[in-house]
Amino acid sequence: MFTSLEICAGAGGQALGLERAGFGHVALVELDPHACSTLKSNRPGWNVIEGDIRAFSGTPYRGTGLLAGGIPCPPFSKAGKQLGAGDERDLFPEAVRLVDECRPLAVMLENVRGLLDAVFDDFRNRIQRQLERLGYVPSWKLLNSSDFGVSQLRPRVVFVALRKGLAEGFSWPDPVPGGPPTVGELLHDLMKARGWRAADRWRERASSVAPTLVGGSRKHGGPDLGPTRAKTAWAGLGVDGNGLWDEAPPRDFVGMPRLTNRMAARLQGFPDSWIFSGGKTAVYRQIGNAFPPPVAAAVGGRIFAALSARQVFRAK
Repeated sequence: MFTSLEICAGAGGQALGLERAGFGHVALVELDPHACSTLKSNRPGWNVIEGDIRAFSGTPYRGTGLLAGGIPCPPFSKAGKQLGAGDERDLFPEAVRLVDECRPLAVMLENVRGLLDAVFDDFRNRIQRQLERLGYVPSWKLLNSSDFGVSQLRPRVVFVALRKGLAEGFSWPDPVPGGPPTVGELLHDLMKARGWRAADRWRERASSVAPTLVGGSRKHGGPDLGPTRAKTAWAGLGVDGNGLWDEAPPRDFVGMPRLTNRMAARLQGFPDSWIFSGGKTAVYRQIGNAFPPPVAAAVGGRIFAALSARQVFRAK
């Protein structure tokens, strides 16, 4: 089994996907105490380290198979000022430092689509050059989560770098045949949990995948489904995006229901067995910031295959 060291682990979306891909986690570093509690509750055997990665050393994990992480997105998000390297929340330099310290076989980092904007060309090129000097072959790819069975658009930029001699064995995953379920198909049982009589009609209205879940920022006032444009898209699916409910609509409810955190988590690709720690807003922030496990599993699986091919080659 190849090992993984994960930074900015959040509530475990990427870690869960990498686990499915075959990686065993040697450590998961996360600053938010609620997310750390989520990780520990669901995987008591994981080595969860609560703290800032700026104070974390990768040296004890030298030679790990994979360094992975979901670097904070506000420096590159179109919803913010897109300050990039000028934003104090830019942790890409810390990720490069940790690569240098632990020298993994491969690197996998994810972020928002805005990172591919022309304004960040120099930034991306600098990261690539730094990794190349350390002996890696890097590449960037925009992946739509809906191509991997996730019932929302959620485009994510994924950065993968493998050591020279391994990179030729890596290829990006292909979309899953058949496409994802619609929002109505995915959430019908949860919407009907309290006997809502209009749940079947709602399922027919919610006949496409969801827009990207947003609202995961610490600076956001509370758990809602985003700005006006996003809420309009949600309304087209018969969902009130102005907040979240604690439970499904009651039997005689009339109007547009709101999502619950469990529904949002399912839209992100988390299993229903994954339990989140904290209050409603803290939980939604964990969910809203997550990298969907199915996407992480798809990319992680290709990395695992590339590393495995190297072992087979050596054995011969």
